[in-house]
Amino acid sequence: MNRFIISFCLLVFVGCATQKDLSKADPTVFGNSITATELQEHLYTFASDDFMGRETGKPGQKKAANYLKTEYMGLQIPALLGENNYYQEIPSSYFQDRFGDTENVVAFIKGRDYDTESREYVVISAHYDHEGTDEQGNIYNGADDDGSGTVAILEIAEAFKLAVEKGYRPKRSIIFLHFTGEEKGLLGSKFYTENPIVPLNETVTDFNIDMIGRIDAEHENNPNYVYLIGSNMLSTELHEISEQANKEYSHLDLDYKFNKKDDPNRFYYRSDHYNFAKHGIPVIFYFNGVHEDYHQPTDTPDKIEYDLLEKRAKLIFYTAWKVANAAHAPIVDKPVE
Repeated sequence: MNRFIISFCLLVFVGCATQKDLSKADPTVFGNSITATELQEHLYTFASDDFMGRETGKPGQKKAANYLKTEYMGLQIPALLGENNYYQEIPSSYFQDRFGDTENVVAFIKGRDYDTESREYVVISAHYDHEGTDEQGNIYNGADDDGSGTVAILEIAEAFKLAVEKGYRPKRSIIFLHFTGEEKGLLGSKFYTENPIVPLNETVTDFNIDMIGRIDAEHENNPNYVYLIGSNMLSTELHEISEQANKEYSHLDLDYKFNKKDDPNRFYYRSDHYNFAKHGIPVIFYFNGVHEDYHQPTDTPDKIEYDLLEKRAKLIFYTAWKVANAAHAPIVDKPVE
């Protein structure tokens, strides 16, 4: 009996000891695992001709989904739906049979609050589909749109996993969410928010990444930038956290040119984050702007600025780190449309 009690106490002690004080963690130790080299290795595969442009419901998109699943399994980052079920299935009937059956890909890292009544989730999202091929057989590789965001999430997920392995499990759970059907009208994210795997009222932020690997014409002479859209649309606090993360770690020029609801480009409404924002969930959309290869077969991985992609991905990791470990979730203090 005494040996049992001693063994039990040791197990409790070891379990507690593995969870270190988050306030003492240096996130750069984990953020530095996000490298241009690994981003390039991922993207040269993910945006290759083998994936046939990743059109929703087509074999190339299925191959891309399997690539993501395999990467998460290799990182030992579990599926949100349990066991090895990384796919949120979307039947073709949801699209009125315009496209084939398809799937969002979903992985997650459990937060310290997961087994409590106050559990919360931070979503990091990107769409992994693209335009497929045209009638002439040209492949739209979509290296920037949105291969860049997709591979950035894989690297960010790896950074959070390294933190967990070192005993710094985040306070809130992190969901790594890869959407299908974005190019068809934000349909994968629409399906997710209509059929959420976790309650939307427990989802505190969506960091959405859509094209962060290139430089637009306006910044040819100042490439150390990224456009942020939506950061203050719903939550002043989220905007302040974002600014602080950049000031402490990344030192990018945060460009808010498109951060307006009346922006004629309507970028706030044109990527997957908007399906969260319309439900009152604070968002940040990370974007490099359009370029001459936007939605062209020439959007290929050789044109990506990998050092800049690394820097932008790190900013997203550091901002997500702050939100995931803050004392409270970002407060919504702006009206919801």
